[in-house]
Amino acid sequence: MTASRLFDRAVIRLSPRPDSQEDVSDFLQGLVTADVKTQLPAWAALLTPQGKALFDFIVWPSGKDLLIDCEADAADALVKRLSMYRLRRAIDIARDDRLSVHWRPHVGDGAAPDPRLHALGERWVGRIDEMDPAEHEPGADAAWRTHRLRMGVPEGRAELGDGETLWLECNAVELNGVSFTKGCYVGQENTARMNWRQKVNRRLIVVPLARSDEKRRRIAYEDLGFAIDHLRVEDIDPALKPAWLDREQA
Repeated sequence: MTASRLFDRAVIRLSPRPDSQEDVSDFLQGLVTADVKTQLPAWAALLTPQGKALFDFIVWPSGKDLLIDCEADAADALVKRLSMYRLRRAIDIARDDRLSVHWRPHVGDGAAPDPRLHALGERWVGRIDEMDPAEHEPGADAAWRTHRLRMGVPEGRAELGDGETLWLECNAVELNGVSFTKGCYVGQENTARMNWRQKVNRRLIVVPLARSDEKRRRIAYEDLGFAIDHLRVEDIDPALKPAWLDREQA
């Protein structure tokens, strides 16, 4: 069996406290960019009030709970940020280290297609103590990164920036990471205005390292020959645009 575990990912669990009537989907719905009350899993982000990406993640259903599949290095900061918005609501927000995130590069084996793009493959969340040991070691992180970059999809704070990049500049519309019908969330006003005016002036683009503009570069992966550049739309070579970036908005 091929290793599938993503050790660079962690799982956060949002759950109503016992005997409470809290609905965690209502809580998260008012904070993040995607509609978490319809079809899950969903790719979403928590933004600054100005509409810039702080964290991106995938939201999964789990009974009355919700699970957040996020960067392991950002998990504690995300728990802290979400807890700021909890106020007095009877909701527990914490890492669930009993769970792990898994990925494989194809779809059709019973897991969920990546909500951003089916070509990214499928992923799932499972209990660590129930997984075949072969699914864990040595891990699938390197294969996932290579596959994702070949598909032209940036993710995570190192690539999207930490409060530096407007969410629509992260290709959120094209990768199903935003809803314009679900109502308010943090950063919604500027995000909706940009969409209505069609004013996405820059985009994050995966480019061959040899063609990267160092002044516009977010991060370079020298071992893979890729870089993430934050480019003006008019400066993007059409030959470097992934096919999904030109697809019509749903």
